[in-house]
Amino acid sequence: MSLSILLFSLISFLTGADSVGSAPKAELLFVGDAMQHQAQLDKARELAGGKDFDYSDCFSLIAPEIHSADYAVCNLEVPLGGGPDYSGYPCFSAPDSYALALRDAGFNMMLTANNHCLDRRDKAARRTISALDSLHIDHIGTYNDALQRDSLVPYIKNINGFNIGFLNYTYGTNGIEPKEGVEVSLIDKEKIAKEIAKTREAGAEIIVVAMHWGIEYVLLENGVQRDLADFLINNGVDVIIGGHPHVIQPMKVVRNEKENKNVLVVYSLGNFISNMKTADTRGGALVHVTIRRDKNGNAYFSNADYDTFFSAKPSGKRNFRVIPSWMPESIPASQKAHWEIFERGASKIFDKYNVDVPRRH
Repeated sequence: MSLSILLFSLISFLTGADSVGSAPKAELLFVGDAMQHQAQLDKARELAGGKDFDYSDCFSLIAPEIHSADYAVCNLEVPLGGGPDYSGYPCFSAPDSYALALRDAGFNMMLTANNHCLDRRDKAARRTISALDSLHIDHIGTYNDALQRDSLVPYIKNINGFNIGFLNYTYGTNGIEPKEGVEVSLIDKEKIAKEIAKTREAGAEIIVVAMHWGIEYVLLENGVQRDLADFLINNGVDVIIGGHPHVIQPMKVVRNEKENKNVLVVYSLGNFISNMKTADTRGGALVHVTIRRDKNGNAYFSNADYDTFFSAKPSGKRNFRVIPSWMPESIPASQKAHWEIFERGASKIFDKYNVDVPRRH
C-alpha cells in the first residue's frame, strides 16, 4: 500500500471521513475532437488583422465549465506545424496560438495520437511535441522516437492526491507512415496490455485510456470498439474515452466483475469545435468523471455525467464559438434550427443507450 493511501486511511480513522460525501475526490473533464478547418483559420486570421490568429472568443462561454474541473483533456486533432503555410482538411496544420487558446480555456492535457497527427509528416509531429512543451501543456500519444515513448510511458499525474495514469492510442494515421522515426501510439493489444501493466506497476491508482477509434459519422459504436473496450476492462482500466467519429456515441458504466469495480466507457464525444456541416457533427459532448476513495483509501471511478454543446459558425464579428447547451440564448438566431437538430439527435442516442451516465444540466 502506498504512503498516500496509508496516510489517508489514518486520517479517515481519526476523523471518520469515510462517507462518499466527505471523501476526497478529483473531477476530470473530457471533450472530443478540436479541429481546425480552413474556414476557422481564415476567420481567426481576419479577426487578428491578418498578422496572427485570434481565437479569444472561441471558448469564452465554455471556459468556466472547463476551468471548474480539476483536470481537463481534449483531443488535439491537428499538428502544430509552424507557419506560414497553415491549412485545413485534408492535411491539417494549425498555429501555436490555437493550442494556447485551448490551454487558456482550461485544458491541461492534449491527446495527439489520432489519424491526423502525421498530416505534415515527422517534422510537424515533432514540432507539435516541442510546441506543447513550450506552452506547458501536458500531452500523450506521439513521441520523437521509440526511446522517448519508453521513457515517458507511463504518464502519471497527481490530481488532488490521486495518482492517475493516462494512455492514448489511435487506429491509424491515414496511411501516412513515419519516415524519420517518430513514434505514434497505435492500437496494438499486446503493446497496450504491457503499457497498462507498466502504468499500474508505476503507481497509478486510476488508469484512463483515450482511444481514437470507430467509424466516422456513425452514432453507435461497432463490434471492434466493443471488443477493444472489453479488452481494456479485462486489463484493469478504469476510464475509457473515445474519439474520432466526429459525432457522439453512447456512454456506459460497465461492471468489471473480476476486479469488483465499475468502469466508464465513452465511445465517442464527437467534435469539440470544427467547421463540419452535417447536423450530427455540429456539436459534441463533455463528460465529467469523478474519482473518489473508499473508506480503506482505495481510489475508484465513482460516477460520471455529461452535457452537450454546439459549435457555432461565425456571426458578424464573432468567431467560431463553442456554446453550451444550457446557454441557448447565445446561439445565433440563424443557427438555432441547426442546434435544435443536433440536440434532438444527441439526446435521442444518449436517452436510449446511455447506461448510468445522466445529463448534468
